Amino acid sequence: MGLSITIASGKGGVGKTTLAANLGVALAEFDKDVTILDADIEMANLELHLGMEGMKTTLHDVLSGDASVKDAIYEGPCGIKVIPAGISLDGLRKADPERLENVLSDLLRTTEILILDAPAGLGRSVVTALASGQELLLVVNPEISSMSDALKTKIVAKKLGAHVLGVVLNRGGHDKTDLTIQEVEVILEAKVLAVIPEDPEIRRSSAFGQPVVLRSPDSPAAIAIKKLAADMIGEKYIPPKPSREPFMKRLVGGLFGKG
Repeated sequence: MGLSITIASGKGGVGKTTLAANLGVALAEFDKDVTILDADIEMANLELHLGMEGMKTTLHDVLSGDASVKDAIYEGPCGIKVIPAGISLDGLRKADPERLENVLSDLLRTTEILILDAPAGLGRSVVTALASGQELLLVVNPEISSMSDALKTKIVAKKLGAHVLGVVLNRGGHDKTDLTIQEVEVILEAKVLAVIPEDPEIRRSSAFGQPVVLRSPDSPAAIAIKKLAADMIGEKYIPPKPSREPFMKRLVGGLFGKG
């Protein structure tokens, strides 16, 4: 049986799906067999982060009983397996979230690591995702409103039997009013496993539908995500040395450019 990790936040817009997509790819780069399932059947957008929009068969079809989960699996970057939730309103209307637990049981027999991108909030589909995952990874921003929502999610998840793996502090170090790592750990009573810094490469990569760990592997956010992936599986990650190429290009341009 494989390992299932639910990535949740409580609050929307904290970068949960971005982390799910990039963490999955980073784990695949360590030769792990990874499947990412978009459990947000109402507001799905995982496929956009991976440049895989327009898939014909989705989780909606599986949860409505119209398709097998095998029909909804697609190959993504670095060989990861992706199950998009779908964006059809008709598909959403017919989908039954209660079927998700059986779908996950089937997937865990065929994959090493299963990542669930959970919806925001604490609705029916969220509770199902939290109950189905073995481990919980909380994604938060360094602000009070994010903490309160994440704390509610953590409490519900623990009552459902999930083990809290830890916290990922996303968009850290952006403002002087940001909560510190220590403050986050005290509020959530959980260890901060990684701090993903505010990085413009995240937005650029999302706009192109490419994981930042592939499009800009030397960016601060990509390095932080790769280290998180390595830590989670007990691997050692050595960050790349800062490149001198941009400086050398400017120097050469200054010496031999326009007079």
